[in-house]
Amino acid sequence: MASTTADQSIAAVDRAIVDLTEGERRWAALSLTERADLLDTVRDLTVAHAGEWVDAAITIKKLDPTSPLVGEEWMSGPYAFAGGLGVVAQSLRALAAGDSPLAGATFGEASGHITVQAMPAGLNDMLLLSGFSAQVWLQEGVTRADALRDAGLAQHHPEQTGGVGVVLGAGNIMSIAPLDTLYELVAFNRVVALKLNPVTDALLPTFQTVFAPLIELGAVRILTGGADVGKLLVEHTRVAHVHMTGSAITHDAIVWGTGPEAAERKKAGTPLLSVPVTSELGGVSPTIVLPGKWSRADIEFQAAHVATQRLHNGGYNCVASQSVIVSADWPQRDEFLAALKKAFDTAPARPAYYPGSDSRVDGAVATYPEAGRFGPGGGRVLVEGLAASKDEPLLTTEYFAPVLGVVELPGVGAEFARAAVDAANTQFAGTLGVNLIAHPKTIRELGATFDDLIAELRYGTIAVNAWTGLGFLTPTATWGAFPGHTIDDVQSGIGVVHNAWLINRPERTVIRGPFRPAPRSVIHAEWALSPKPPWFVNNRSSATTGRLLAQFAGAPSLAKLPSIVVSALKG
Repeated sequence: MASTTADQSIAAVDRAIVDLTEGERRWAALSLTERADLLDTVRDLTVAHAGEWVDAAITIKKLDPTSPLVGEEWMSGPYAFAGGLGVVAQSLRALAAGDSPLAGATFGEASGHITVQAMPAGLNDMLLLSGFSAQVWLQEGVTRADALRDAGLAQHHPEQTGGVGVVLGAGNIMSIAPLDTLYELVAFNRVVALKLNPVTDALLPTFQTVFAPLIELGAVRILTGGADVGKLLVEHTRVAHVHMTGSAITHDAIVWGTGPEAAERKKAGTPLLSVPVTSELGGVSPTIVLPGKWSRADIEFQAAHVATQRLHNGGYNCVASQSVIVSADWPQRDEFLAALKKAFDTAPARPAYYPGSDSRVDGAVATYPEAGRFGPGGGRVLVEGLAASKDEPLLTTEYFAPVLGVVELPGVGAEFARAAVDAANTQFAGTLGVNLIAHPKTIRELGATFDDLIAELRYGTIAVNAWTGLGFLTPTATWGAFPGHTIDDVQSGIGVVHNAWLINRPERTVIRGPFRPAPRSVIHAEWALSPKPPWFVNNRSSATTGRLLAQFAGAPSLAKLPSIVVSALKG
């Protein structure tokens, strides 16, 4: 029986690769406009079958269909994918007309880098996410002229395809695999063999329906199975590239193998794979809380904000905040930590659906027996009194579970801010995302120092008074680790994804949001009209808002905005 199963897997992989090799010729023959039309059809199908997508996702995650938490699946699923498809199609049409995808973008400068305003990118963004912004920083030396000329990546020469790419899908956020497939197809002009994570197999029928135009063309094939199928794919002689989402441990197992031989290969620099490997991996994303004079409402809102950064999707996010850095000398430290514990404890209950979660939580408790247990059944772990050191396991181990640590550093003002940034850069594993929370007055008092500290942070996405997860949801932003990692020291990965304007040589995305939600933001002259964000875990109208957002992403219209706003205000 085992031999028969293995033979079937080999046959399925070989058949998919043959189909894609033939489909590559058909993809190469399409004009940019025809490609955009295909992606528009995929977007229409995404919205038409969004309900099926979400139903499958909540079955996988064992969520109550009536829970507001279902909103997470609408927003991080069909909403994110439909939004990405729409902007990529626009980029292709711009190129077809002889324009740059960045022709209408707003450029700026920050700390010696040219920046591109990714959000707001138009009136819809300004109305839907009032007070939020995102800038893509280009790598040092890249000029505005360079950016305009190079945006479009492989689609400047659509007839020059890049062979067959393998995408190893993630098992936590349901739009990751589709978005990675889209990026491989467009940014690199490769046809794609998408191998689903077994956790998400229930989504196969929906994904086949959504991708039907590209499957019919032969540009996409979707496979299921375990690690054996993944191994067959990545080691296939006719595969030109591999992209994966997961952990650094999984990456190294794929690239170097396992056991004693793996260490020898890594030392010798002889990976198992002979093709390039890009990746989006996790890490221990910190949240830095700068001390200031906060109101009680500020403390409660930001405590819920940090709890969301850890507990969104149950804590199974590669960019979930795993450690909070606070000032030991902040007069309101105890008040903030008490509010954080309450928010951590009272966040809505949900099953620990992701494989191995309970054992990872138990491992954290074994390492930190003094840890506090919170939430239903004590399934959430919070550890205080951590040292800002690589010797601290919680700063170097990605638990991928509802585990949160608190690191305290001395000082206030610029002294604390510099120490916290240095710790984030040197003592934490990974470079995917970092969050900073600061009162507007604190930012003003730091002045140019604050901007310098943002520039010093070596992370792929930096969020100021926002969560880096918003960068994932913003199609025009880039998503990935800070540049510079290699396959033998991969940390949070190599390369970027999303990047719907197809920007060449990005370095990071910097997101900014309002310190307070509306109406308090308006009262305190922040001039942001956004209420509590719909991705907050304690948002009561998240499910309705998420569904409306997904419909909007499929066919944006000002007429749809009032219902979204009304729903958001009920959160």
